[in-house]
Amino acid sequence: MTNTRRKLTLDCPAIYQIEVQGYLEEHWSDWFDGMAIVAQVNAEGTHVSRLSGTVVDQAALQGMLRKLYDLGLPLLSVNCIEWS
Repeated sequence: MTNTRRKLTLDCPAIYQIEVQGYLEEHWSDWFDGMAIVAQVNAEGTHVSRLSGTVVDQAALQGMLRKLYDLGLPLLSVNCIEWS
């Protein structure tokens, strides 16, 4: 549920769900600031990993996206679920 009462800003924490193509094991959670990681195979037989959890600000989000890029995992989606 998106919070419509308060505007999302660069420095506010928010809950994100990030999907990448590829297999990312749960033990990578510490490297991604405690994000929960769920890996599965989609209908086409492709590995997809979903990271979800709170990100402290937009700079931290950029850092996570950079780490995923550095691991060679193509980005499928980034969704802001809720913010405070």
